[in-house]
Order: sequence, then structure tokens, then C-alpha cells
Amino acid sequence: MMANSENTLPLGWTTCTLREVTLPVSKIDPKEEPAQRIDYIAISSIDNVRNVVESAKSYRISDAPSRARQIVHRGDILFATVRPYLRNIARVPTKYHKQIASTGFSVLRAANGVVPGFLFYKAISRDFVDALARAQYGVSYPAVKDEQVRDKVLFLPPTAEQRRIVAKIEELFSEVDNGVTMLKTAREQLETCRQSVLKHAFEGRLTAQWREANKDKLEAPSQLLDRVNRARTERYEDQLTDWQMAVDDWKESPRLDKRPPLPAPPKALSPLLGAETERLFTLPAGWAYLRLGLLIDEPKYGTSKKCDYSFSGTGVLRIPNVVDGVINTDDLKGARFDSADMQAFSLVQGDVLMIRSNGSISIVGKSAIVSEAEEEYLYAGYLMRLRSNHDVLIPEYLLLVLGSQFMRVQIEEKAKSTSGVNNINAREVQSLVVPLCSVNEQRLIVKQLARVLAGIDAVDREIKDQMLVADALRQAILARAFSGQLVPQDPSDVPASVLLDKISDDRARAAKPTTRRPARERRAAKTAV
Repeated sequence: MMANSENTLPLGWTTCTLREVTLPVSKIDPKEEPAQRIDYIAISSIDNVRNVVESAKSYRISDAPSRARQIVHRGDILFATVRPYLRNIARVPTKYHKQIASTGFSVLRAANGVVPGFLFYKAISRDFVDALARAQYGVSYPAVKDEQVRDKVLFLPPTAEQRRIVAKIEELFSEVDNGVTMLKTAREQLETCRQSVLKHAFEGRLTAQWREANKDKLEAPSQLLDRVNRARTERYEDQLTDWQMAVDDWKESPRLDKRPPLPAPPKALSPLLGAETERLFTLPAGWAYLRLGLLIDEPKYGTSKKCDYSFSGTGVLRIPNVVDGVINTDDLKGARFDSADMQAFSLVQGDVLMIRSNGSISIVGKSAIVSEAEEEYLYAGYLMRLRSNHDVLIPEYLLLVLGSQFMRVQIEEKAKSTSGVNNINAREVQSLVVPLCSVNEQRLIVKQLARVLAGIDAVDREIKDQMLVADALRQAILARAFSGQLVPQDPSDVPASVLLDKISDDRARAAKPTTRRPARERRAAKTAV
């Protein structure tokens, strides 16, 4: 029988709240033992895909973050109350028993007779997470309260059935996980194939016949560098001309806006060292390794203005909008901006937006190209705008280079940090080393790669779809589990109502103060007898 309401509960089930079946959690006082070392589980410690505690940081209590307060036990469920839709949920593994978790978690400790795994699977179920996500408050820092988590209604089966449900979920999840493992392996092999194709392209192998046919037109590396420097100078002169025209317009119009800022002259870049190119592949004739800063305008960070979903004004592209090399505007926030900001953070077709800061090093440097449709938007501060000089570097070629493995190595070396937030700044982006050929050869490479990568992308999309199917299957399993349809009921099971009464009685006894006379009074009473 399906557990849709209290009147349709399966045999032996009862209705309660999480508060009724969970125990209180103690907190540390950092003043008591400031020198004691602890393992601290922060929200960032959670792998929200696998729902496991991936790592914890070691601190002296006196040096730990102020949120490091809650003492956790093995089997406790950690439910992040900040941005609950991100599903930062996990069970505390044995190695972190009696360690410390952030106050950003609602710590759900199962009462005696309640199976911890049952609460865990309930906590990761879509219905549970979605209900709390709808109840979150705040815009820039959306969260729910611990009380809201504990007040959630739970359909509780008998203890024996809880165990059967958990065992069945784990059995079925294991089968799904085996399929997902195969899909992940296929994606890894696909990425290896993609990187092999890119490497061939930037080694010049895809265009070897074109170079042979045009060998009398190929430039020496020194000639290519001279042409790049000339293009850089001409680019700055064009910017100065545009600036002067903008200033003239500003003088003639009502002076409500700020004076247009003078373009910064091209910055000198450090010479390319041999050690930087030794580990890279050998380039063919007509190619050269150059610093990216020679080929683009000064990289520019986006706006730091607070944005929200219910905006009236201009949309602002953020990290979630940078997806697989293109801009996806499904998740869009925005705000109102004055004309100075509109100009400063404007976008034009061909701009490349790079993620410059993220807790995950693999995300830093991910980029997407701006199409004509996105010219109406601005971009946020965690992104960096790269605007190439099209006379020497076409945007599509730049995007492909940024997605290559040899560029990932450079980006991660510069961005990696031990602070938990990885960053790459404008100067570091300018110092990146890229393989450059003529614009004509760049166009040919982009065209040839488009054909090859389209097939790889199609397979990748199919794998992603299958992984979504796997996630939907997990949720379907959980839905059946918590409606009483996953395992049969056993009439001999002790009903959950009895369990609930026992937990309530245990709580009442634990809360009742015990009085014990001092030893001196007990001895006196015994002597009197």
C-alpha cells in the first residue's frame, strides 16, 4: 500500500517528524581545550554527487573556523542547510567519529531503533531536498534552518522493515552504480580521444597538407612575432581613436555619465623562456609559441554588483552559464546598471568568458564563446573577459586552445591554491603560452575540428543522458522505498508506533533529573539505622 497520507500508510507504519526520531548533538567549547587537534568537516568537504565526506581539514581548536562546533558520530547524517538544492548531504564515516562538523549542517542522529541508513536515503531523496529548497530564505545566501529540517514529516516503518528497505536500496543502487561506472569510463575514454584530436591539431598534423601546398607563404617564427607586435600596436591605436570619439560624444551630451576611461596601453610581457616550451610539443613550420597576452586585450573582470533571479534590468552571465564551451542562459540572474557599467562590462560576439575563481581547480579556466544572442548581457566578477585581436587570433581557435590538456596544465599550475579557493588572475592569463599559426590555418583547424568534435560531442551527450536516466532511476527507487512499495510488509514486525512510543519514553527518562544525596548524608543515614 502506498504511503501518501496518514490514512493510507502501509501495515505497521506511522507518521512522525524527523525531530521525533533523532537525538540532540553536543557542541564543543573552543575555550576548554584550545590546543586539541580536530578533523573539521565543512560543507566543502562533501562530494555532492556521491554524497560522501570526501575530506576533512585538521586544525587546532583555537585555529578552527568559528563554525567548527558540532561533535558528530559515525552514521550521523549531515544535511547542509545552506543552499540545500546543492545536495551537500553525507553520512559521517567511522574515521571521523567524534570529530567536528560545521554548524552549517543539520546533524541527524538516529534514535535507538531507527536505522541511520533509512534516514540517509530519505535525506537524499528528491522530494525531501526539493521541499526544503522551496522553503529556503535569503537571496544571496539562501538557506533553511535546522528546525525546518527536523520538522519535516517522515513516514516511519518498523525497524525490521527499515533494515529490509535499506538493504534493498543498497542492492539496487549497486546495480545502478555499476552501470554509471561504465558510463564514466566511457566518458573518460571519450575525453582521451578529444584531447588526442586537439593535440594532433595543435601539433599541425591536421593541416600538414595545407602547409605543404602553401609552404612558400609560411612565416618564420620571428616574422610571426613581428606581425603580432604590429597588430598589437595597431589595435591600441584603434582603441585610442574610439576613445577620443567617445569623449567627444560625452562632451556634447548631458554630463550624467562618467568620462570614458582612457584605454590602458599594452603591457610589457616577460620574454618566453626555453624551459616553458621544452615540455611542450615541437611546432611545425609557420608556427610559434607566444604568450596569450600578445594576442588579446587586457583581460577584464566582471561586475561585482549583487544580482538576483527576480531582476528588472540586464541579465548577468555567471559561472553556471559557462557550459561546454557555449553560453547557456537557462539559469540567469540580473540587476539594474548605469551606462558606465553597461559599457565597462559589455560583451560582443567572439568574446571568450573564462571562469577565473572556484573551489574546484578543474572548473578554473573553463571557457565559453559569446554569440550574437548574448551581446545583451553583462558578466559577473568570477568571470574574466578575453577579447582577442582577430587579426592574429580568431576566437574559435582560442576557445579550442583553452580546452586542451597542455593548457589545462598551465592554468592549474597558476591557479592552484591551498586556501580552498583557486584563482587565476589577468596577469597569469596573459602569461599563458599558446601555439600560434596564421589566421588562415587557424580557420582551417577550427573547421576540421568542428567535424571531428561534433561526433565526440554527440556521444558525450548520449552518455550524459544515460547518467541522468541513472539518477532518475535512483530517485524512483527511493520514491518506492518511502511509499512502502520496495519491500513487502511483515505482519510480525513490531509496529513503528510502538518504536515511536519507546523513543518518546527514553527521551522523557533521559530528561528527568536524577537526585543523589551527597556521600556524607548517605553515611550519616546508614549510621542512624
